[in-house]
Amino acid sequence: MTGAYWINTFREIRDEAKLDRYVALAGPAMRAAGGRFLARGYPAAAFESGTTERTTLIAFDSVEAAVAAYESDAYQEALRALGDGAERDIRIIEGLPD
Repeated sequence: MTGAYWINTFREIRDEAKLDRYVALAGPAMRAAGGRFLARGYPAAAFESGTTERTTLIAFDSVEAAVAAYESDAYQEALRALGDGAERDIRIIEGLPD
């Protein structure tokens, strides 16, 4: 199994209070769905068109597990809490074979 990675890059944070509520809900939702947080924060370096906004990297056992985490009731609750508090780019990519 190659696993999968959820990459969440914030393009803009508009409301820190909404973001805080999202984080409080989203973290437990991701862990409950089997996600393992590998990195979270602001980039140490960015090149070419790279953004310097907050980024999160979460590992899952499969693409299907990552998509199911996004579609879960718990994560959808986190998204409602975030609302228009941020603009993000979320990508789920399959890992390379061992």
